[in-house]
Formats: sequence, C-alpha cells, structure tokens
Amino acid sequence: MRKLIDTASTTTENNAVVHVSSRHESAVRQVQGSANYVDDIVEPQGTLYAAVGLSSCAKGLISSLNLDDVRASEGVVDVVTIDDVPGHKDIGPVFEGDPLLANEEIKFFGQPVFAVLATSVQLARQAATKGQINVVESSPVLNANAAHQQQMFVRPTHRFGQNSAQVQPTLDDSTYSEEGSLRIGGQEHMYLEGQVSLAIPDEEDRMKIYTSSQHPSEVQKLVAEVLNVKLHRVMVDMRRMGGGFGGKETQAAQWACIAALLASRNKCAVKLRLPRFTDMHVTGKRHPFENHFEVAFDSTGKIEATRMEINGICGHSPDLSDAIVDRAMFHADNGYFLGVSDIVGHRLQTNMVSHTAYRGFGGPQGMIMAEAMMDKVARALGVDPLSVRKRNLYGPSTGTTTPYGMEVEHNLLPDMIDELETKAQYWQRREAITQFNRTSPIIKKGLALTPVKFGISFTAKHLNQAGALVHIYTDGSIQVNHGGTEMGQGLHTKIGQIAANEFGVGLDMIEVTSTRTDKVPNTSPTAASSGTDLNGKAVQNACLILKNRLASCFAKSVGQPENADSVVFVDGQLVLGEHCIAFADLVQTAYFERVSLSASGFYKTPKLQYNRDTGEGRPFFYFAYGVSMSEVSIDTLTGEYTVDKVDIIHDVGKSLNPAIDIGQIEGAFIQGMGWLTTEDLKWNKDGKLISENMATYKIPAIGDTPPHFNVSLFGRKNEEDSIYHSKAVGEPPFMLAISVWCALKDAISSLSGYTQDPQLDTPATPERILDALGKVQSLQCSEGVRKAR
Repeated sequence: MRKLIDTASTTTENNAVVHVSSRHESAVRQVQGSANYVDDIVEPQGTLYAAVGLSSCAKGLISSLNLDDVRASEGVVDVVTIDDVPGHKDIGPVFEGDPLLANEEIKFFGQPVFAVLATSVQLARQAATKGQINVVESSPVLNANAAHQQQMFVRPTHRFGQNSAQVQPTLDDSTYSEEGSLRIGGQEHMYLEGQVSLAIPDEEDRMKIYTSSQHPSEVQKLVAEVLNVKLHRVMVDMRRMGGGFGGKETQAAQWACIAALLASRNKCAVKLRLPRFTDMHVTGKRHPFENHFEVAFDSTGKIEATRMEINGICGHSPDLSDAIVDRAMFHADNGYFLGVSDIVGHRLQTNMVSHTAYRGFGGPQGMIMAEAMMDKVARALGVDPLSVRKRNLYGPSTGTTTPYGMEVEHNLLPDMIDELETKAQYWQRREAITQFNRTSPIIKKGLALTPVKFGISFTAKHLNQAGALVHIYTDGSIQVNHGGTEMGQGLHTKIGQIAANEFGVGLDMIEVTSTRTDKVPNTSPTAASSGTDLNGKAVQNACLILKNRLASCFAKSVGQPENADSVVFVDGQLVLGEHCIAFADLVQTAYFERVSLSASGFYKTPKLQYNRDTGEGRPFFYFAYGVSMSEVSIDTLTGEYTVDKVDIIHDVGKSLNPAIDIGQIEGAFIQGMGWLTTEDLKWNKDGKLISENMATYKIPAIGDTPPHFNVSLFGRKNEEDSIYHSKAVGEPPFMLAISVWCALKDAISSLSGYTQDPQLDTPATPERILDALGKVQSLQCSEGVRKAR
C-alpha cells in the first residue's frame, strides 16, 4: 500500500501551490498519448533516416572497410565514416577516447564503424548490415583481473582517507578484523524512449537539433565541433524524454552528431533512432564494480579502521568514469564513521562499451560496501546487524568527519532509524522471523533495516550553476525557461510551482517551455539530483527581479514608492496596505510604464570546496537521508524468493510536491531492487553483450512490487538554504533497495544460526541465492563434522 504524508498539515507558501501535491504537468497528455517526444515531431519534407554499421569483434585494428554493398543497397543516399568528419573526430565529454565512428581500431563489440542514410528507416537499417569490416583481432580485456594484470586504466588511481598511515597498525593490533570482497553487477538504463535525434539544417551552416538528452548544451558543443562551426550556429531543443536515468547525459550526443553530419552533407533533415537491440549494444551501462574491504573493530562492533579498494570497470574510454569512481569512494562510508581509513579507487579499462552515468552515479556501488561491512561485523560478533549499524553511525560517540574530510552536519539518521524501527516493529518482527526460521524447513525469511546518506551536488564544482529566463506577457501569463531537462521526474512541474508561488498566481498561469540552448546558454546536465536545487533557485532569482520591478511600479502608482518592499504577491493580486490590484492589471500598467517584463536568473551552489589532490574538503552542499526496512522469503530448494514487505522513511526536506516525491522514491526503490536482484548483464567470451533484449534482461515487473509497500516523508526542512528548504529526491532513494540485498543475506544466514555472512554477489539472482545457500550448508556440515571429532 502506498502511504502519502498528510498534505493538509504541510506548511504551504503563498497561494498553496508549493508543498502540496500537484499532478505532473504532462500527466494528462502522457495518458492520452498526445505528449510529444522526438519521434513524434512532424518531420520536415524530405526527411531521410540514418542507421549505424557495427563491429563484430571486441578488439583489433581495422585492416580494410568495404562499403560498396552498403552504397548499392536500395534507398541509400549517403554513407559516412570517420574520414568524412570535417571537425573534431573525438566526442569524449571530458577526456578524449570516444571517436564519433571507429577510427582505425575497434575498442568494443558493437562499436559503430560507419553510418548510412536512406529513404526509410527499414532501408537504412538493412543497408547498415551489409558493410564488410575486416579486422586484425587481438585478445580483449573483459574483466577486472585482466585489466589489473595489464595495468589498463582509463584514468589515474585516486585515494583518500583519515589518518591512513594508521590503518595497517590498527588492523594488526585490533581485537577483531574481517575482510570481504563483492562483485557488483552493472545495469541497463532501459528507458522507455530509446536514443533518438532529429537534425534539421538551417541557413548556411546553422543546425537545429531535437534530441532526447539530459545535457543539451553538451550536444550543442559536440555537434558544433564535429561540424567545425561555432556553438552559436547550433540550437538544441529538448522538450521531454521518455526516461533517462543518466543514460542520456553523455550517450545521446553521438547520435545527434551523426544525424547532424549527414544533415549538413545532404542539406536535408535527418532522423537517427536506435532500435532497442542496437541501443543496448552501443550505449554504456551502470559500471560493474569489484570491491574489497578490510575492517578492524572492537567487541561492541565499533569500527576502528577500514581499508577499501574500489574497482570500477569502465569500458574502453574515460567517459564520466573519473567522477563516478570518485562518488563511489565518497559513499563507501554511507552513514558510518569508519575509524582511520584508506580508500583507493581504480578506473579499469576493458574492451566493453564505455560505461556511463546511472542514477546514483557510482554512489550505490560504494554504499553497498559499507552495508557489507556491517553485516560482516555483526555475524562475527553474533549480534543483530541493526545494532552494529546504529553503533557506527556518525555522531559524538564515533566521529563526525568523513574519510574525505567533510563534516557531517544535521545528521538525521539516528532519529529516522529510531522512527522506522518503532513504526515498522523491527524487533518484534525479528523475533517472529527467527522463530519462523527455526520451524520452517524450506522457506526462510530475512529482515534488514539499512540507512542512506547521499551527498547532493556535482563533484565537479563548475557544474553547480544554473540559469533561467522568465517572461511575463501582457495578459498576466508567464513563460519560464530553464537549463534543466524533463525526463518524467517532475522537474518542470516543480519549476512551475516555484514560479507560481513567487508571483502569487495559479499554476494555470505558468508555462514551462522546452529546454533550448538559445534561451538559456551553457547549462549543466540534469543529473546529480540537482535539477530542482539549481534551476529552481535560478528561476526564483529571475522571478525576484521581476517582482521588484512590478512592486516598484505598483507602489509608485499608489503614491508610496518608498514602500515597494512591503508589496505582497498573493491570490492573483498585489497588495500594499489597503491597496490591491489584480496581477494581470498591474502587468498591463507596467507595460505602459515601459517596465521590462523579462528577466534572466542565475544561481551557483554555495559552500563547495574540495581539493582532489589532497582528498579533503566539502564536495557536497548537504546530505539527503533515508531508511528502509525489507522482509523477504527464500525457497531454499530453488533459490527463488519474494520481497514481502518494505517500509521506508525518506528525507526530502520540506517537500515541494509530496506526490511527485513519493513517486520518485517508489520508482527509485523498485529500480534499485532490480539492479540488486534480477537485472543481470551478460557478455560472452568474445565480449559480445548477450543480455541484449527484454527476453534476456529482466527488469522488475508490476508483480515484483512488494504487497506491503509503505513510503512516508520525514518532513523536516533542509537546514541549508535550498529552494524553499527542500531536498533532492532523484538519486538518494535508489539505494534504499540495499535493504533487500541485506535481507536476502539475512535469510541465507539463518541456515547457520546467523553465524555466517554469506557471499552474495549482485545481482542476487535465484542461481546465486542457491549457490550461496549451498555454501552455507556445506560449511555448516563441515563445522558439524569438526565438532563431532
């Protein structure tokens, strides 16, 4: 059951348009099928269609490329290779390494080598299969061990820690110490709308791009560089995406660039839409990781020292892997003080598609290691894992400084854990489950309560900025444009609420328009859960400029120019003492008084300062918190399992829109559960992705939703000066699903009387569950034989 907070008791701002549940601005259109995505845009006359030809090996040098059959194929108009690019051939977003099309060498199985333009989608895709790509193959590197052995890294290794020189002596002298390793699987983005771009050439060398991208400004930059024109010649328009999850932060640019290249050469509109099969082969995934830890602790379970090695499997190029592995390292502590610490992160190069951003951006792959350590300590001491978790939370009795030197302020986890522990009856259910497991020979139940502490801000400081443009028209209606992109998460809805609240008008007076590079320039990607934080503040600042102008105009009109600061915008009116005027009427007055009714706003996140060379500073503006309790049942004969009950309390500060926030939490949890349980990426020995469609790659279905699924908001305002003291909600709840993985381990551990911490790599498929069960039972038998002797 879904549990909403009582919005009637939620404090609201002017006109009751924020801190209340308003439906998504596109909800009706999406249900009706009238919401336009890129593939729905009416195509210009003469539009042609592109497709890409792919490599059929993972590594090697191209010895020859024969495209005669491609050119001769029915309907083909043009064929291009890397040699046809007039400008930059590499489209790496931060560091080089991503050629637009293969440039002499093959780096991964399925790498685009050429592109074809034809009169229909079908003819283009048929022609793309006819290229003869001859490659002198060599052995691909496909796993972490091989990458380490061959010293293959996409970026230099990085490390940080508190008093790291003391880690080894503490490990040597500690009363207790444990170690463990974990293989963490990747994840396919599986957005509903695949990668698609429409390029329309304009006068001379100008180009319009319609694309499904989280980063229109980057698409603008890369298209301009590929075409060898200035950025102001390229306009990118992005109204909405059918899902992104990070998979359209950098990955959308390649298809826009190819479409633009073909459009420029042929002076016609070009659309490139990848079929799902191709999309899964050529776009990056969530990074798989292989991590290891050593931990020292005392008899109470308090951690004294931690050493952790983080290995991100990055694929063939850097893409965003430097920052992704950084964030995994930043979140290896989760909500716990790790004692003296040494955390090292490797960015391993493999002959796979270049892995990329995904909801959490490396944070989940680091955070799960903290929970693995808590379970390991608990089993070693024979105590409940929740007791160990609470024992090690940041606080006066442990410490308040992270391994990277940031102070943990305003820590909500102790209160949130206490609340969920009581509300969801953790200890009563623990006792009942332990009793059930003693008497149930086949089905075993597990229970876990885990926290989330997630840092909010881009770790690349310069990205923490945003712009906005607000117009007021003479009928009082308002148009808002900002640098964020709408991908279903409700960003435009919240932006509309912010603008309506500032002007004291209804939501029907606000129109949030497509993200366009010719309206708000140099925008950051909509990522890092910062879309509302950054763009909401920028919109608010633009509104404040306009409000000052309008207030001055009104105060002057009633003979009180000195009281402009006292004007209130509320209920569609401006009020100053006993004077009031309808908002639309005042706008008319302002227009005739030649007051500017358009303003741009800008915002940059304060307090950020992180020195990567020393590994110390404040990379985050604040932390968002959450706690989740999951109960599972495992069939010990088959390894199959169900997630029976989930209870969540999540911190979104002072929620701008409770319904949207709870929807984000629910969706993130289910997506995180899929990552940890069913979504199993598989490559064969040749480096080919074989989980390449919906038949071989399983995302959670509606039937996988827990029957008991309660989500509530913590309801405490953000202590930092965020927009209306709200908090980010996009990524943090994804990691609430780690409680499912811990609960599965708990159920398996029950076979040992909760003395063993089972090895359970992710995703925890039934096959892996069955293997873990077998190993626990085998160890128990061996222990029994030893004791009998």
